[in-house]
Amino acid sequence: MSGHNKWSTIKRKKGANDAKRGAIFTKIIREITVSVKNGGGDDPNSNPRLRTAIIKAKENNMPLDNIERAIAKAAGKLDGVVYEEIRYEGYAPGGTALMVDVITDNRNRTFPEIRTIFGKNGGNLGESGCVAFMFDKKGSILIEPEQTTEDDLMEILLDFDVDEIETNDDGSISVTCSPDCFNDVNDAISAKGFKTSNSEITYIPQTTVELDEKRAEQCLRLVEALEDHDDVQNVYGNYDISDEILDKLQG
Repeated sequence: MSGHNKWSTIKRKKGANDAKRGAIFTKIIREITVSVKNGGGDDPNSNPRLRTAIIKAKENNMPLDNIERAIAKAAGKLDGVVYEEIRYEGYAPGGTALMVDVITDNRNRTFPEIRTIFGKNGGNLGESGCVAFMFDKKGSILIEPEQTTEDDLMEILLDFDVDEIETNDDGSISVTCSPDCFNDVNDAISAKGFKTSNSEITYIPQTTVELDEKRAEQCLRLVEALEDHDDVQNVYGNYDISDEILDKLQG
């Protein structure tokens, strides 16, 4: 299994219950807001970032009224707060690298809270840029099992900048592509009627660090504490945890 595919599997298994832990709608609304403000307006046809945020909202069963209201508020048609994007970088137990993307209306509140979460869970908050070079920005799409094959997908996506198409152990198929062509790839997959369980622009580690059970438990505790913070949108890491350890820790 490739590095990209391995990371996708870990992230998916770890995140299976994320919606139960976090205020997922609040996080998505913040992403929609910033997408409109910084990504090019309130039309998803001309704003790829907003389009991606709407896809995520629909995957999480957000009502259409909520989506439209968030877009209208961000476009200045309704009163709303002003958000800014910040990225924090640091290390988890075991020396694994973490990037934490935040959307906040008060950086003076958020920074010490993120630093405290790192400190209380055995991590270290580092300087800007200390780990970002270890990750590649990619489009990632997960197609549910028993709908198509790798060969058929390769033919469908031949004209796009696709890095990898690979079948997972559960029969689902992961597609990794350039972020610039993410929406086009997603549209091509949707046009064939294939159902996807996850579509996002993400950061994939170039190399991973394998963790034993003790370090894995410490690392995941830190990651989950960060993900539970209201201002945190995404946490990316280069940890590698075996299926056996991951199932044991989450069982």
